Amino acid sequence: MLSVEDWAEIRRLHRAEQMPIKVIARVMGVSKNTVRAALRSAGPPRYERPPRGSVVDEVEPRIRELLQAFPTMPATVIAERIGWDRSVRVLRDRVAELRPVYLPPDPASRTAYAAGEIAQFDLWFPPITLPVDHGQTRTAKQLPVLTMVCGYSRWAAGVLIPSRTAEDLFAGWWQLLATLGAVPRVLVWDGEGAVGRWRGGRSELTTVCQGFRGTLATKVLICRPADPEAKGLVERLHDYLERSFLPGRSFTGPEDFNAQLAAWLALVNTRPRRALGCAPTDRIAADLERMLPLPPVAPATGWRASTRLARDHYVRLDGNDYSVHPGVIGRRVEVIADLDRVRVLCEGRSVADHARAWATHQTISAEEHVTAARALRAERLGRLRPAPKTEEVEIRPLSDYDAALGLTDGGVA
Repeated sequence: MLSVEDWAEIRRLHRAEQMPIKVIARVMGVSKNTVRAALRSAGPPRYERPPRGSVVDEVEPRIRELLQAFPTMPATVIAERIGWDRSVRVLRDRVAELRPVYLPPDPASRTAYAAGEIAQFDLWFPPITLPVDHGQTRTAKQLPVLTMVCGYSRWAAGVLIPSRTAEDLFAGWWQLLATLGAVPRVLVWDGEGAVGRWRGGRSELTTVCQGFRGTLATKVLICRPADPEAKGLVERLHDYLERSFLPGRSFTGPEDFNAQLAAWLALVNTRPRRALGCAPTDRIAADLERMLPLPPVAPATGWRASTRLARDHYVRLDGNDYSVHPGVIGRRVEVIADLDRVRVLCEGRSVADHARAWATHQTISAEEHVTAARALRAERLGRLRPAPKTEEVEIRPLSDYDAALGLTDGGVA
């Protein structure tokens, strides 16, 4: 067989040196037919082993009959029907080659997102134990992290919230959108109880979610059950968080966790994505331009309640008691709380302002409220106690009483 080196030299001598075939054959020591074959070939010579056939060739017609009738029949069932007693691996390979001929093609759809069109949301429960105030800790099931990924730019954001109740969830939801600076036209959620569920073949939103999306003038879409691909962007973010964000980190509390998460996400959004060919920071401007603007009035989120302040001048919120100035005892107050602060208003005037406690079953007291309550209690006791009498009472001798009763020293008068 002619070597690749000789084949290349023959073609060089003929084309570059203009040497005749007869001379080339004499110089290279090969026949003229070999030279002619080398000049006619389009590629270098290579050794090819002639096909030997396979033991499956004999039963291939029967395999084709079964696949034509049942395109999805498993290879093990085909082996049983044709009485195959050899290695099933050889048969499985031949069935895999023949099946696409009889099975209709099933191309996978490629999801593409338009700018400003969609953002996916979900709750991530980091597998950590986080210390909170008052010596308590929170486990993974009690630590929801609200995450967001924009479809077009792949911009990622997240915030740790105190609980998955509707009040905290919508407060965190609005915080992410306000930080983004715009509202995507479609907000995709899984079946979260505070947001909605898939029922009767369509998305069914809660009343609170309807009011929230109405203020934003956007659409909220609930994914079908058992359809994780519908929000694959945010699911991949959760996997990335557990593999890249958590390892080697420790947290002193919720504020530290949110600070580290924000710094890490700011770095992640600058990293190029293979699916995009660029970083999210390169596409976020175009994404924001096509989104809806933020509403002129922020939606009502967080905890809001109205009550009459009891004598103990404390209000309860999410399992904790917060002190209020005792000067408004008996009057109606409004309790307003978000992810960070708990405020109490009376006729528009602030009568309490506390940091939100992440612990449970705690009593949060402000020193000024305790001091004011002690002073008011002392003042009230002073008003109710009767004033002491200052007039002196005359003390008479016993003889005056004897004379008044007609008694003398010798007996009865």
